[in-house]
Amino acid sequence: MHQLHQTMQGWVFYQSVWVDRHILSIPLRISGLTMYFENGSWITINESCAGDKQILQFMLLLLIYPGSWKHKLWYIPMGMLIIHGTNILRIVLLSLVSIYKPGWWHFAHDIPLRGMFYVVILILWIIWVERINVKDQ
Repeated sequence: MHQLHQTMQGWVFYQSVWVDRHILSIPLRISGLTMYFENGSWITINESCAGDKQILQFMLLLLIYPGSWKHKLWYIPMGMLIIHGTNILRIVLLSLVSIYKPGWWHFAHDIPLRGMFYVVILILWIIWVERINVKDQ
């Protein structure tokens, strides 16, 4: 599990840095897995930021829920990519909060942006139950 955490940490960090630099044109400096912004704020991606826990939760939910394995074989990997993309969006949004509203960082991190994962998982599950899994019944 430790290796999975480290791999996911690196992916989330470097993909978020890429979005910050190349899409949002945010000037930043990196050291290890920390982004430093011009206003003195910073974000470190640690193991709990990797998103692997949420991906595993989604995977297990779909594996234990009834449904066609034919559909699960494409829907689970697609959902995993969506959750990973959600995590990158979360880190990029935290970058913007760090730069423009640093006093809101803890609130943004702990409430709406953490909850965003679970809203996405819920939506993916609802799509599975209401749209994908219905085709097999």
